[in-house]
Amino acid sequence: MTPHDHGETQLAHHAEFKLSITKALGDQLAYALKDLTPAPLTLENIRSLRPQPGVYQLYLHSDLVYVGKADRSLPQRIEKHFRKISGRTNIDIRDMGFKCLYVDEDFGAVAPERLLINEHRKQGQVPWNYNGFGNNDPGKRRDMTEVDDDHFDRHYPIDLYYECTELPHEAATLDGSLTLTALLQSVKQQLPYVFRYESSKHFDDIYISVPELPASAHDLLSLISESLPLGWQITALPGYVIMYPKVEDYPSGWRYYRGADIIYAD
Repeated sequence: MTPHDHGETQLAHHAEFKLSITKALGDQLAYALKDLTPAPLTLENIRSLRPQPGVYQLYLHSDLVYVGKADRSLPQRIEKHFRKISGRTNIDIRDMGFKCLYVDEDFGAVAPERLLINEHRKQGQVPWNYNGFGNNDPGKRRDMTEVDDDHFDRHYPIDLYYECTELPHEAATLDGSLTLTALLQSVKQQLPYVFRYESSKHFDDIYISVPELPASAHDLLSLISESLPLGWQITALPGYVIMYPKVEDYPSGWRYYRGADIIYAD
């Protein structure tokens, strides 16, 4: 007679157990960050961090917008974001905040930022992780790509009126002029977005009068363009600026500097 015939319930004596270490780690990271209060995204707050690896979250108007990791140094990585956002329109760095966790280097193998992203995706958060915010220079082959409407660079294009405050006066001649090479290097270093250009040995023989400071990126690019040999062009794309010895239109180009002419795309 079976147990069922006596009205008894037969209990299973075996089952499958799956241990998800990654889910447990993701939960713990999310809980640890949840207990922290976002700090304003200022250089003072960023540089107060220890130069150690870790994970971090960025906030816009108190809303979570980005999750990232620093393999070597949290302050170095977060300061790159500070610099990038500072050079964009339609956004104010004063509206940004951040929080972070120092994470042991051995933890990097499990991609802690991916665990956090997956955790927050359940609530539809971290929009900047999927629209190009964390991208570096895409390279020349991507210059002809049409930037999508939902891309970070579309929402927050570069600020061509960002002010440069320093120029290498130590490299200036007695009459106060700079070589085009020196001016290009200085502008590239100061702009908070990519300025990629092709160099030429002839730039060492072109001298430009040093403008009064501060000077906007637009004014400096105009000055550079007027000094370039015939056939060169400076192009402002949504996320960066390029300069090459070829005059052409770009699918996402919105301002062109051609000699003394400035062309605004429709």
